[in-house]
Amino acid sequence: MPASVLIPILAAAGLQAAPPPPADAETEARYRACVAQVRADPEAAVTTANGWRIVGGGYYARQCLGLAYVALERWGEAAAQFEEAARTVGPHDPRAADFQVQAGNAWLAAGEGTRAIQAFDAALASGALTGQMRGEVRLDRARALVALGSLDGARQDLDEALRLVPEDPMAWYLSAGLARRQRDTARAAADIARARALAPDDPDVLLLAGTIAGDAGNMAEAERLYRQVASAAPDSRAGRAAREALATAREIELPAQPPPAAAAPPPPQPPAPAPHSR
Repeated sequence: MPASVLIPILAAAGLQAAPPPPADAETEARYRACVAQVRADPEAAVTTANGWRIVGGGYYARQCLGLAYVALERWGEAAAQFEEAARTVGPHDPRAADFQVQAGNAWLAAGEGTRAIQAFDAALASGALTGQMRGEVRLDRARALVALGSLDGARQDLDEALRLVPEDPMAWYLSAGLARRQRDTARAAADIARARALAPDDPDVLLLAGTIAGDAGNMAEAERLYRQVASAAPDSRAGRAAREALATAREIELPAQPPPAAAAPPPPQPPAPAPHSR
């Protein structure tokens, strides 16, 4: 269950989120200008946010700097800035939990599953997250546990997430993918059906549905879903994977070509007639 198909890291890291309540209008304006620069020119935004941090920009500057690093896919540096922002506001400030969630997603993108779990645990322990947000963090924590190979632990987090955010198609999608890895074919089929009901046109959901159908031996349904994904989202990761699956299926279905026949040996010549004796 690759992480790249789960939650877009820019959204998860808060690039589109509104800033926390500002101390004053000037701080709010400076923060918004910095975030706008992240979208337009993240390299320049790194310089801007660093300069602001040096002169006392506090957690606003660090959050903007973290977002700039996210845009540049410098995940570890982004996570460090979000964690520092959480330390700046203090553990009892509700904003610290948001910063820890951002840090956890950045650590996850960096391939640092253990550090991601530490950040998610800090957010969950704060008591500041709403029920829905707790469910989303449980999904992220499950992703980190899968990356670390702890499938049973991931199942516990996903089951809790399904309880907290039952209308989130990503929760059912992830649960189906995990069930497939755990060879629980019945649950994989049931959960991907729930995901499809909630997100009938999502390419990643349809791609996994095709794979699960193929696992069950329903190759006609698998190919139908793969073709749907390849047609609807040809340039997406799911679309490329669907085309690869279709190509593999065609290779399996084509009968093996026999090796070229060897040239037949010339027919044996009849023996020469014996000479007549005189």
